[in-house]
Amino acid sequence: GRLEAVTQQMGYHPQYLDSFLKTQHYLMHMDGPLPFDCRHYIAIMAAARHQCRYLVNLHVLQFLRAGGDPQWLRGLDFIPQKLRNLNEINKILAHRPWLITKEHIEKLLKISEWSWSLAELVHAVVLLAHCHALASFVFGCGCEQDEGPGGRGSLKPLSPGNQCFCEATAGNGCSQELLRINRKRSLDSCMELDSLRERMQRIHVETEGREEMRLLQQDREEGEGQGAELGVQDGSSWLSPLTDIIGEVAGATNLACYMQDPDFGYQDFARRDEDQTQVFRIQDYSWEDHGFSLVNRLYSDIGHLLDEKFRMVDGLQSSAMAKRQGCEPSVFKRGIWNYIHCMFGIRYDDYDYAEVNQLLERMLKVYIKTVTCYPEKTNSEMFDRFWKQFKHSEKVHVNLLILEARMQAELLYALQAITQYMI
Repeated sequence: GRLEAVTQQMGYHPQYLDSFLKTQHYLMHMDGPLPFDCRHYIAIMAAARHQCRYLVNLHVLQFLRAGGDPQWLRGLDFIPQKLRNLNEINKILAHRPWLITKEHIEKLLKISEWSWSLAELVHAVVLLAHCHALASFVFGCGCEQDEGPGGRGSLKPLSPGNQCFCEATAGNGCSQELLRINRKRSLDSCMELDSLRERMQRIHVETEGREEMRLLQQDREEGEGQGAELGVQDGSSWLSPLTDIIGEVAGATNLACYMQDPDFGYQDFARRDEDQTQVFRIQDYSWEDHGFSLVNRLYSDIGHLLDEKFRMVDGLQSSAMAKRQGCEPSVFKRGIWNYIHCMFGIRYDDYDYAEVNQLLERMLKVYIKTVTCYPEKTNSEMFDRFWKQFKHSEKVHVNLLILEARMQAELLYALQAITQYMI
């Protein structure tokens, strides 16, 4: 149930991996405004927007471990109205975040039976942005294609056996707390699996086995031995592997039950000859001056973790990549970052956007745009084809820049709308 394929790729940059794991753990497993089952369901909703089965399957299992209602896994029609109301901003943030307005925020916060609190909404928004961006990384690095038979198999695991990658990088800054948690999880994994199987047995009895149980009870009342025999047989089938039990839910070919308006997707931001009043100027609302303080005030400490992650990806070494382009590493990284933000309508007044075409080759730009805007369209060859002279670790570095730039862009739009609502 952990992000092994993702952490193996991020492990090329262990300091960043440490920062990512701390944020992931805090969002999903530490004290916060949202119940734990809701956190994982929101992650399912976010990942489904990009058809990211890797993340959906992961959070389906964690949702059940957290005691979530299995009926919710039948789709949005079976979840509480409060969660269903989040669908609109999930859709907009995933594909066209510039459309988020204070009216969307007001609609969720208005006093009613299904109203959100500001703290809950900030937690949800950070979760949505985190999972949308992580879906880009999953597709960009081929983690989705590597799942199951027929996968690419070109991304080699870095950690031996089933060892958590967190432990393999302990000497490179991985926090002792995370090591303790993951070691405990490894020791408890068999007990955890048994517990989950028992829960799934009860679920099966309640949802699909009622008729069989009725017949079994009838047989027992009649004193027939066949009923007891059938009971043992049925019980063993209920204890089959988890993939058999929830396969119909998590392994379905269509994830459409977790989203509405599936045809809603990314569209190019306004052209130069169109009205530019909607351009998001970073000088007017930035993460450092505005977003950080707001998110940290409403969801304690998450701002520090996100800020550390943004700074960590900016500090990663990229000298080899930059040298090939004849520029400084900071110039190269800024070109990628600003290009990603530009696709979401975020502009920096002090940046010459002509540099983007000089710094980034066409194939690299196509790759970045695909992974950023519609990652589900990333095919199995793109990772290998873009800039063949890139080392594997350098390609992962580009994907980390995509992850963080995209997440910050979504957060800026959502937090600005929340700020406007509060004002």
